Amino acid sequence: MNNNDEVKRIDLKLIYKRIEVHKKVFLITLPMVLILSYLLILAKPRTYSSSTVMAPEMGSSVNLNSIGDLASSFGIDLPSGQTVDAISPLLYPNLMSDNGFVSKLFKVKVKTIDGQVNATYYDYLLKHNKAPWWTMALEWMKAKLSSTHRQAGGYTKFDPYHLSKIDNDLAGAIRSSIKITTDKKTGVISITTEAQDPMVCKTLADSTRSLLQQYITDYRTSKARNDVKHYQDLVNDAKRQYEGVRQAYGAYSDANMDVILESFKSKQEDLENDMQLKFNAYSALLTQLNVAKAKLQDRTPAFTTIQGAEVPIKPSGPKRMVFAFAMTIIAAVLLTLWYSREVIFSE
Repeated sequence: MNNNDEVKRIDLKLIYKRIEVHKKVFLITLPMVLILSYLLILAKPRTYSSSTVMAPEMGSSVNLNSIGDLASSFGIDLPSGQTVDAISPLLYPNLMSDNGFVSKLFKVKVKTIDGQVNATYYDYLLKHNKAPWWTMALEWMKAKLSSTHRQAGGYTKFDPYHLSKIDNDLAGAIRSSIKITTDKKTGVISITTEAQDPMVCKTLADSTRSLLQQYITDYRTSKARNDVKHYQDLVNDAKRQYEGVRQAYGAYSDANMDVILESFKSKQEDLENDMQLKFNAYSALLTQLNVAKAKLQDRTPAFTTIQGAEVPIKPSGPKRMVFAFAMTIIAAVLLTLWYSREVIFSE
């Protein structure tokens, strides 16, 4: 076996001669590819992109020192330490996979920049969103071949986890037009939206940011809000009991003001003691309610909008000239490979 294997060399001059021989084909084909590619991409609607960036309060742990000090002043001992969130901020982008989260965007009111369309985002996607002719042709063929056709379920009364075919397609379109990313180091959340109208694009970015903020707030304050509701119910019940006993004590004292019998005095003392016990219970529960409200306030995250969503001026895509020139280059390479195949692939 020869250790010095021969390296196959391609004769570029011979390839150039082959191109010269078939230059008419190149001169005819390449301009046609350029024009046809441009006309093809011209049928695809222009899209606009808008971005917004926000920084939520990094509250994966809750500091209970200040609340503990407040509670201890009233004789209530609270455990100190840290509570770790079950849902990391890195998982927020996965919310776009949830139909319950995505379907809330159906109700968002959008208005085109020319003011001709003023509807919900659901109706905008269903009736006013443009599509290239090949997509429309494919949808027409699917509708003809399909034996059953389900109508859109709408957004007022429907189960987000049991969508119709049309609603499911619209939810998929929303997922493809919204991108949520989270910076692992800083926790900054970036939202990028895409739409065929610049004003709709900006509205969608703002609405997604607000929806995400509401979701984060509801999640982080869920237990605290339940605690506040629980203690509020206990306080209301304790207050009713205290007021009932107080009224009974006042009525009994007024009715037996001049009575000196020990039996009456004993019953009056019992009512007074019961009233004091009810007041102490009411006062203790009221203190716990205030502590629960303080915890709710502490758990409520704050958001800082680092970059607000803007109305884009220039479209983000498709890049028509780039696409046309790319297709022309690919056509030129394919023609060169075809006419020079004997030179390139020869033994």
